[in-house]
Amino acid sequence: MAELHEHKVKRLHMRSMRRGIKEMDLILPSYASTRLATMDDAALSLYDEMLSENDHDLYQWVTGQTPAPEPFTALIADIQIHLAANPL
Repeated sequence: MAELHEHKVKRLHMRSMRRGIKEMDLILPSYASTRLATMDDAALSLYDEMLSENDHDLYQWVTGQTPAPEPFTALIADIQIHLAANPL
């Protein structure tokens, strides 16, 4: 049975809040609150996959210290845009 869209959004929002480093605990919940509900299933699946990556790698990608790998390039760019428009 496929996961309902609203359940997937809630699950991913919770995963966004429970990270390994404080910086990502601040960045991802803000992004999740504003973007996840409007994402389609493919985008949510990609976000879910991204959340499985190491937090130190995620932080370096989001802050531009290292380039994000494919297929996360567009998603990380969207997180960067969100972060620029909504500074912590």
